[in-house]
Amino acid sequence: MQQIRPYKVLLFLVLVLSLLCIPSALIPEEGVKWLGVKWRFLPLERVWVAKKQVKKNIEKIVAAVDTSNINDGIKHIGQSSGQTGLPEGGLLASEAANPLYMSGSAAAKLHRFFATLQGAAEGQKISIFHYGDSQIEGDRMTGYIRQRIQQQFGGIGPGFIPAYNVYNTQSFKQKVSPNFKRYTAFWPPKMSSRRYGALLSAATFDVSGATATPTEAWVEISPSPSAFTRARTYSQVKCYYNSCYEPCLVRIYENDKLIHEDSLVADGGQHVLPLSFGHTPGKLRFVFASTKSPIFTGFSLEGDVGVQVNNVAMRGSSGHDLSSSDASIFAQMHREANTKLFILQFGGNSVHAFRDSSSVRYYISSLKNRINYIQKLVPDAAIILIGPSDMSRLHDGIFETYPYLPYTVDRMQKMCAENGVVFWNLYGAMGGKNSMPAWVAQGLAGKDYVHFSPRGASIASQYFFEAFGAAYSEWQSEKGGAQ
Repeated sequence: MQQIRPYKVLLFLVLVLSLLCIPSALIPEEGVKWLGVKWRFLPLERVWVAKKQVKKNIEKIVAAVDTSNINDGIKHIGQSSGQTGLPEGGLLASEAANPLYMSGSAAAKLHRFFATLQGAAEGQKISIFHYGDSQIEGDRMTGYIRQRIQQQFGGIGPGFIPAYNVYNTQSFKQKVSPNFKRYTAFWPPKMSSRRYGALLSAATFDVSGATATPTEAWVEISPSPSAFTRARTYSQVKCYYNSCYEPCLVRIYENDKLIHEDSLVADGGQHVLPLSFGHTPGKLRFVFASTKSPIFTGFSLEGDVGVQVNNVAMRGSSGHDLSSSDASIFAQMHREANTKLFILQFGGNSVHAFRDSSSVRYYISSLKNRINYIQKLVPDAAIILIGPSDMSRLHDGIFETYPYLPYTVDRMQKMCAENGVVFWNLYGAMGGKNSMPAWVAQGLAGKDYVHFSPRGASIASQYFFEAFGAAYSEWQSEKGGAQ
């Protein structure tokens, strides 16, 4: 058998590598499409010098924010006199490193909201709804923002919660009977009637067989000891429902003791079953019995006065589903909640899919249409859009910002200015391009290079609250208002 000499092996390897250098030199880094296949080669300059992971310094960003005293302040004992949830007050930031961006029309709407917010601090009651993707799932970001706003302007309780919650959350506890089924506007299964209401999710219970005997189903709700202090306490509990066409008995137990018995209104409309307490209730169990389930659109756990800050997390959504609920029920629930501000936080689920600038513009146009839809249904409310965080993809062995993320943020800000919407740049607050790897390295974001850790969410939320507070302080200064 002929022996292959080492120099021939070396010459063969040199020849192969030389041939591979030709496409590396001629084919652009983004690749070319040939025979229906995308061909990419390592650029010639990177054959000799490996691409290095960007290590952005975010020490000043992390050190500049204090989240340590979030639970300091009044601890409510739940003695409801119609005034539970009064504010603690305190000084707000006079300026912010990452301010809110707004056109004249957006500023006018936000200032009207600030006037209403001042009224909430003096004993009125309003709602803020925070709609977003999985970045706010489980009350992440919303919980911190709620605590800060309620400390400053009043309010207690987590506010609206789903009729059937499936996300891990620290803000409340909930269990449901096995025969309850969840529907959402943003993920199957969906309801053909689209009667989800303001939370864009709803639940019904299965009725056993074709029988005249009512079927029972139950929902248990209790406060969470791990919630922020303001969310642990509430004096008002409300059950929202619609499409009740058959008699439905409801029995309500507190810590297994019957405290209320009633029947739901069986006219098919949207209704609220309210309960008031002189204390924060313990474990509440709502037991429903009917031959046909109503549609339950949520519960609300709140105080008597102040601001209710409500979390509506829509996993996998880019905001397209904001218009997927029956318009009349959506608007009615917001009227009943006295909603005066929408905080929208979307874009993260689309950034990875953008292949060119036109796909970004198409998405922004679609998001604009959903914002206009909200403005039409709830015209008295202001809107703040929070742009996507920095997000990283693994490219050529390193984590780097998605190519069209900066352009998305730029187009979002432009769209907001043209449509009377306030914009806050979360991407910029994090440190901009390629900042996410530094957040991951410091334990402020997960290994998916997309979602914040609890600590990271607190830092990002504090920066938002500082921008919000600085805008409020500037408005007060211009109007000569008193704190």
